[in-house]
Amino acid sequence: MFTEGGIRGSWLSRQHGLTLIELVLFILIVSVSIAGIFLVLYKSIRTGSDPVVRKQAIAIAESLLEEVELMPFTYCDTNDANVLTATGAFVGAGGCAATVQGIGPQAGETRYSSTTPFDNVGDYSGFDTNTASPSGICDITGTCNSALGNYRAQVTVAQDPNLGSIAQTEALRITVTVTGPGNTSVTLDGYRTRYAPNTTQ
Repeated sequence: MFTEGGIRGSWLSRQHGLTLIELVLFILIVSVSIAGIFLVLYKSIRTGSDPVVRKQAIAIAESLLEEVELMPFTYCDTNDANVLTATGAFVGAGGCAATVQGIGPQAGETRYSSTTPFDNVGDYSGFDTNTASPSGICDITGTCNSALGNYRAQVTVAQDPNLGSIAQTEALRITVTVTGPGNTSVTLDGYRTRYAPNTTQ
């Protein structure tokens, strides 16, 4: 025989669930966890580079690097009288008539000039699309792409002493850095050896 107190006690002991305090604590912990996950995702998206911007920067860098690598690497400036016959990068008998090709453009040479264009690998050293005229991402004819106005390309050319048996004076390291929107930056390196010192094509 059950008493009223016994029935009530038995019914209460079968109840399962959460108290109000437990429910509030659960909601608080889950909310903080979700907020933390969203904060990490937001920061990674904000600081990460846009894949389209990165691909465009890579395409610009590859194109400019290829352009530089295809230029002649002669002993003499291509306008020198002895460019096709010089046996070394010096002025005098067997060498250049007047101008040894160095690193950096000769006076008056620009990438886009129809009369005095860059005509050697070394001429591209220091090239910067922000300071060139016209400025911006342009092809070798000077035709610019306005859709790429937020991109900047810079080129450095330097001798590299770390190429094993290749003499330092006979190889150049070409570095092209392209910066795009959101500080996305891509740097590509290439090498050009002086395998045809008397060829200007």
